[in-house]
Amino acid sequence: DFGPTAICCTPSYALNLAEQGTAMGVDMKALKLRVGIFGAEPWSEKMRQEIESALNITALNIFGLSEIMGPGVSMECLEGRHGMHIFEDHFLVETINPETGEVLPPGSEGELVFTTITKEAFPLIRYRTRDVSRLITEPCRCGRTLHRMDRVMGRSDDMLIIRGVNVFPSQIEAVLMAIKGVEPHYQLIVDRTGNLDTLEVQVEVSDQIFSNADEVKVLQNMERRIVKDIKDYLGVSAKVKLVEPKSLQRFEGKASRVLDKRQI
Repeated sequence: DFGPTAICCTPSYALNLAEQGTAMGVDMKALKLRVGIFGAEPWSEKMRQEIESALNITALNIFGLSEIMGPGVSMECLEGRHGMHIFEDHFLVETINPETGEVLPPGSEGELVFTTITKEAFPLIRYRTRDVSRLITEPCRCGRTLHRMDRVMGRSDDMLIIRGVNVFPSQIEAVLMAIKGVEPHYQLIVDRTGNLDTLEVQVEVSDQIFSNADEVKVLQNMERRIVKDIKDYLGVSAKVKLVEPKSLQRFEGKASRVLDKRQI
């Protein structure tokens, strides 16, 4: 009704909007939207492509923390979309080894630490974010000289340890999104059988796969491919369960990707 040209939400909710709009008969690509600003949860380049295709927009990544100022600590520009410019006139940023606290050189993957410069009511000194990323010092094509940060690949405190292997949900998402016919909706279920951790990956597949005449064979091949790719890429064995489109729960806020039954 109002014809907005921009949208800001979580990437998973943007896909949910596109999905629901299409189901209602709305031509989502014909809307006046031209740009989307998405954050608050890890998302891959593949998911960016899915959003841009579904809504016919340019999708940009934004980073923020409620403790610092909310959204807007850093954001991508239209030129590169290779890292988010950190607004260093308001924040000092470091990356550290999350285990030792050692400050790491730019370009090294580590936990982001922020110090606020201009915040008055609730200033923070060397605040540990638990977000894992790396700093980029190379000049950006847009001309800004601010340091950039890479997309957040996960959090140092939501990292799953499966039989001694460190796993971030975003790494599994990268494996899933590289496979044709897999939808960007998934859930990881971690449990324990005896003394061994188990990992189950539930992921939706497209309507086209389920309408295929050779559905069972196609699903079996896809399941084997996902199991193999997760094992090859992450070094961990997982049980894969392919589910029907729109069968996994949708979230208006941050998507809840992990159900860790070991802690229940």
